[in-house]
Amino acid sequence: MISNLANISPKAQLGEGVSVEGFTTIYEDVIIGARTKIHPNVTIYPGTRIGTDCEIFPGACIGVIPQDLKFVGEDTTVEIGNNTVIREGVTIHRATKDRWVTKIGNNCLLMTYVHIAHDCHIGNNVILAGYTGLSGHVTIDDYAILEGMVAAQQFMHIGAHAFVAGATLIRKNVPPYVKAAREPITFAGVNSVGLRRRGFTDEQVREIEDIYRIIYVQNNVISKGIEGVLDTMPASPLREEIIGFIQASDKGVIRGMI
Repeated sequence: MISNLANISPKAQLGEGVSVEGFTTIYEDVIIGARTKIHPNVTIYPGTRIGTDCEIFPGACIGVIPQDLKFVGEDTTVEIGNNTVIREGVTIHRATKDRWVTKIGNNCLLMTYVHIAHDCHIGNNVILAGYTGLSGHVTIDDYAILEGMVAAQQFMHIGAHAFVAGATLIRKNVPPYVKAAREPITFAGVNSVGLRRRGFTDEQVREIEDIYRIIYVQNNVISKGIEGVLDTMPASPLREEIIGFIQASDKGVIRGMI
C-alpha cells in the first residue's frame, strides 16, 4: 500500500509489494526492493538502494550527504541488503569518493538512533543496539554485535562474531570472535556463548580460546603472542583468520587486561 500522504518522486523505483505510509519522502534515484515496508515520517535521499523484505521505522533518515568537508558532491550511494530492520531515528549517510558506497548487509538490525556515517561497510547479520554511533570508514564483519551507546572512531575494524559491551569507546580494531569492554577498550574473553549459538563446535571454540589465551593471557605484547600462536598451534582456517586480522591492523588492535 502506498499512502496518498507520502511524497514519492516519480523517478524512484519501488518493487512489487512495497508499502509506504504517510508523511514519508522518497527522492529520485532511489531503488527499493520488493515487499519492503516503510513506516511514516521516513526520509530517503537520492543514491539509496534498499533490498527486499526490509522494514524501516519512523524518523529514519537514509542517504543524506556525508558530514565530511572533503565531500564535493560526488555520485555516491547507500546500499542496504535484504531482510534488514532499521528502527526509529536511525541515520545513514552516503559515502565519499574513498569507498563510493556506504554498505549494510543482509539480516541486520539497527536499533533506535543508531548513526552510520559515510563509507562504513557493515556485513550480514550484524546488530547495532540503540544510540551506537559509527564514524566514517568503519568496517564491521558478519555477526558482530555492538551493545547500546558504543562509539567507534574513524577507520576502525570490528571482526566477525565479535561482541562489544555497551558504552564502550572503540579506538582500536576488535579481532574476530572476542568480547571487548572497559575504558580503554580491552579484551574481555572469547564470545563462546555467541559462537555456540551460531553453530560453532566445541572443538572450534576451544581452538579460538587457545589462540587468544596465548595472545592475550600468556603474553603482554601482541607480537610475541602471535609468535607463540604460530609456534605452538597447528595451521587452520581459524588460526589464519585471527592472525591475519591482527597483522593487517595497521592502527593496532585492542590490548589484553592489564
